[in-house]
Amino acid sequence: MPPSPQDRDFPWWLVAAIAIAMLITWQIVADDLYSQIFATVLKGVRITAFVTVVAFLAAAAIGLVLATMSLSRFLVLRQIARFYIEIVRGIPILVLLFYIAFVGAPALVIAVNTVIEPLGLDPMRTRDLSLMWRAILALTIGYSAFIAEVFRAGIQSVDPGQSEAAKALGFSGWQRFRLIVFPQALRTILPPLGNDFIALIKDSSLVSVLGVADVTQLGKIYASGSFRYMETYNIVAVIYLMMTIGLSLALRALERRLRQTPAKLSGKK
Repeated sequence: MPPSPQDRDFPWWLVAAIAIAMLITWQIVADDLYSQIFATVLKGVRITAFVTVVAFLAAAAIGLVLATMSLSRFLVLRQIARFYIEIVRGIPILVLLFYIAFVGAPALVIAVNTVIEPLGLDPMRTRDLSLMWRAILALTIGYSAFIAEVFRAGIQSVDPGQSEAAKALGFSGWQRFRLIVFPQALRTILPPLGNDFIALIKDSSLVSVLGVADVTQLGKIYASGSFRYMETYNIVAVIYLMMTIGLSLALRALERRLRQTPAKLSGKK
């Protein structure tokens, strides 16, 4: 497939972004105030990365299950998956975050205690479930619905004839999915899945409303105490941009590679 006009464009936007990043980097090195803010806010990167990675992996696992349920030959499974996907996608992430943190988590604790107390185990308390894990649970639930649709579309993009041919050769349903359908669907799935991961990095900043000490929360605390709002949020913005733009460039490179793979397999240059 020939490169698109967008692929041939010189990335002037990236040059401008690098110039801005270099300017702020110079200020971090040369200015004690910027250095202090950067050192403070940088402590939250670990929490941001942890929340993002754990929520994304869990959401991807749930999303794959939901996608296979929505394509099942059983009506009940299809309706359950569709109910979950449509309901969750209709709720804003911030509202879902508050709901899971202050309604879902206490209900979960009650359900767990209902099971473990008759066994003679110590009951679980609501505060035992930290706000960070409540935020991870909320992001997992929210993004699993979107990722499920990515998986579903990717699986449906594979020619049904290939699965039927594998069935004629004696492959089981699981073997057809694992060896024939999913490897081909992965080429379609990976780019939008990468976009969801980048979006999750940005949405992870919402956990700051629960007091989780991520990049945004530490920046907010520092700014409110020092009244250095411009300097602080310059640093916060640059940290997020470094994470998202780097991943975006890697994702674009992956997309170009995936577009070139079919041409290489068919012998085209």
